Amino acid sequence: MEELLTLKDLLVEGDVQRALLIVEELTEMSRNDIIKTIRSYAVILLLHLIKQQAENRTTRSWEVSIRNSVREIQRENKRRKAGGYYFTAEELLEILAEAYLNAIDEATLEVEEGRYEPEELEKLINREEIINRALTLILPGESN
Repeated sequence: MEELLTLKDLLVEGDVQRALLIVEELTEMSRNDIIKTIRSYAVILLLHLIKQQAENRTTRSWEVSIRNSVREIQRENKRRKAGGYYFTAEELLEILAEAYLNAIDEATLEVEEGRYEPEELEKLINREEIINRALTLILPGESN
């Protein structure tokens, strides 16, 4: 809120250059919040995709969690007023790659009742395939 008041003051003073710096800062803060939210849902999405692949099965609960995570990521990534999306497929891929490590850690607690350490679990699954599957589910126009 303080930034908005500063921005207002700078615009009233006619200091457009400094006002633009505040706008850039606010934009970056907003973008970071969106990334954080998407990453959080990505961990859940990847966790269930990892469990599916590692255990070679699925459950209704996992399927619902996958669908809900995908919808939340899509909702968070969509620009409401301007239209379009905040992040490209490449940027979403990067966010998924960052979330993957947390998802593996979470999966070690759940796959086969916590039987595997992260390194062991990673040998049972295909990281690239899981991340690409997640991206395919997230991208607009894909059937989910």
